[in-house]
Amino acid sequence: MRAPYRSVPPAPAVLAVRGAALLLAFVGLVHTLVHGLAGPGHALAFGLLVAAGEVVCRGAAPGEREPAPLAAAGALAYALLGDSAGRPTTHGALQVVAVVVAAQALAAVPRLARGRRTDADRAARRTLTVGFAAVCFQPLYTSGQAERVFGDGPYFALLPLAVLAPTALCDALLTALLARSWARSEGPGAPPPYGSLLVDEVRGLAGIGTAIGATGVVMALGVSAAGLWALPVLCGPLLLTQVSARRYAAVRTTRRQTIASLARATEIAGYTPPGHARRVAALATAVGRELGLTGPQLTVLEHAALMHDIGQLSLLDPVTGGATARLPAAEQRRIALLGGAVVRRTGVDPAVAAVVEQQADPYRDQLPAARIVRTANAYDDLCGECVGGPLGALEQLRLGTGHDHQPQVVEALGRVLARGGLTPAGAG
Repeated sequence: MRAPYRSVPPAPAVLAVRGAALLLAFVGLVHTLVHGLAGPGHALAFGLLVAAGEVVCRGAAPGEREPAPLAAAGALAYALLGDSAGRPTTHGALQVVAVVVAAQALAAVPRLARGRRTDADRAARRTLTVGFAAVCFQPLYTSGQAERVFGDGPYFALLPLAVLAPTALCDALLTALLARSWARSEGPGAPPPYGSLLVDEVRGLAGIGTAIGATGVVMALGVSAAGLWALPVLCGPLLLTQVSARRYAAVRTTRRQTIASLARATEIAGYTPPGHARRVAALATAVGRELGLTGPQLTVLEHAALMHDIGQLSLLDPVTGGATARLPAAEQRRIALLGGAVVRRTGVDPAVAAVVEQQADPYRDQLPAARIVRTANAYDDLCGECVGGPLGALEQLRLGTGHDHQPQVVEALGRVLARGGLTPAGAG
């Protein structure tokens, strides 16, 4: 998800998600207060586990999907908890919601005391996701249907595993909805298609999401067999996974900063207009999403768009406006190959260098990402030349679809620009 702290007002979809979570939390808390706390020892243990996981959370690093995996796994385990040391529990789905909400509120106190804001979207998403898992599991358990279908032996583990898949999908649906809503409200540009964001989130479940889900199920089954003593033992592997995930996110952040610095080198040296690489990267990413690219494909596309002009540093004199399309084909090819050679030395994905190297090739010989970068770059150059504004620039691109630009990419660019109000690229 995007950064949790924003100055723009929340979109209606964001308010709807928060409102649904608030309503569910209110119902859960009222129900628990009226009927009393069933199994207070378990409620306290899991509540403290969720709160501790939230307290040690230092905020989401760039590229990190879940900054508090211990809290997420603990909440999921409580939702999927049946027996405890062989004895049945009776806490039910609404108490699960109440305990998780109370734990999140408790963890927010020291954060607010230090002047740090809480991530309302993440709290709402966790409340709804845990509530979904509890509603799927607890009624089957308390009614005895789960035992009649799966028995009380090893096959019972199939039930929480079966609940885990739709719960993960529910979380992905909410995350994609919130991300698209914030993208729509943060600016006049076209928001990413919901389907692309959803595919990204589902693919992201293969990482830390799998570790959280598996740990939550193992915690629930461990407490079912050995009691609450199983909790501290089973938390260790997830903590190690969290450390590894944070280190990986830190490496990605450092690499992203390196790429951004190299992209600015051409601007600082006067070879390209200010903000050109950033505009091309944003536009290329939007077009890539429009064409169905997701996950690592979008990362390669963005990095290549940021560094597509790095080969211009080999020129003795800058090209006017940074538009190398006027140069002879051999010179364009030389610049592209030099740019690819520089990119290969940065340690980024070799696919990024391949995209940069193909910028001077006919589009039929290019990779899909290279076609997108070439078209987005040409659009920004044309807008900078004031060739009739965005519509004029788009028309020029359509005239070049015989050799320079793939028609499908140009049409996708047109759809992105239409949703964004056809704001000139050079104006940003």
